[in-house]
Amino acid sequence: MRLRFPRRARPPEPAADRRYEPAPAARPDGDPAPDVGPPTADPSPAGRDRAGHALRAPSKLHAFNRYEIKYLVDAAKVPGLRRELAARMAPDSFAGTAGYGVWSVYYDTADLRFYWEKIEGLRFRRKLRVRHYGDRSTIDDDTTVYVEIKQRVNRVTQKRRIALPYRVARRLLDERALIEHDPSQRGFVEEVLELVSGLDLRPVAMTGYHREAYVGQDADLGLRVTLDHRVRGRDRDFHLGADAENRLIVPARLAVVEIKANERVPYWLTDLAARAELSVVRVSKYCQSVEAFGRAPRSLFHVQDDDPAAALAAATFEK
Repeated sequence: MRLRFPRRARPPEPAADRRYEPAPAARPDGDPAPDVGPPTADPSPAGRDRAGHALRAPSKLHAFNRYEIKYLVDAAKVPGLRRELAARMAPDSFAGTAGYGVWSVYYDTADLRFYWEKIEGLRFRRKLRVRHYGDRSTIDDDTTVYVEIKQRVNRVTQKRRIALPYRVARRLLDERALIEHDPSQRGFVEEVLELVSGLDLRPVAMTGYHREAYVGQDADLGLRVTLDHRVRGRDRDFHLGADAENRLIVPARLAVVEIKANERVPYWLTDLAARAELSVVRVSKYCQSVEAFGRAPRSLFHVQDDDPAAALAAATFEK
């Protein structure tokens, strides 16, 4: 027995988005290629820097749709949850058992348009970010990063992204210049330029965290569960490889667990969430970072910490 999401007709999308309808790029394990993590077998700096760069698909534009459910989990429950997931799912082949770092810089308007669209729960909303998987100390101009538009249409999350050398990504996003690109990427590149130029987008917040990832097998192909720990952020020094301090923006005692599914969540997983007494939350790492640094008032969805000792820890900085 499986929990099924109610099917509904997809609403019309803005004209700019109709250009992007490629099928998800699939890896051998069935997980969409755009959301992979890094290989960990090679411990060298070059090996670590390949974090998340193993995309394998004919198209240079990677796109997919799915449902996402988020939970906040006390760190004490994580070992048990990890055991349950490992018994039914496979570790992401690019992450291994050690996991990997995820670092993102988010772009927004001066008045935080994308932030407020999320807080107000608009049915159609977007975020623009550049993301790196792996050890950020290895990032240089030639490092592969991902320029990504993540958008929500009703309950469906849609992601589109392209891989670029970091210098080229900055030229596109910060210099607002047309870059060389594959023909299949043309519509996406033009949309990014329309966003950064038309809305005068600029870097607003950075987030980073350590991720464990599990992928579904057999009847659960397309299912993905991630556990994110030590969620940090900063509001300046937006170069992904900057040797800058980051502050915890989610209490260290909490992990963010995300269930990502194409159409349905298997019964065993919803039962696991119920037994672990997990509650669905509306938490956004981007919004959490914006609010943590006082760029916007703390919303009803802000993750508070009522433990004074943990609050003190959250005020400390780490690299």
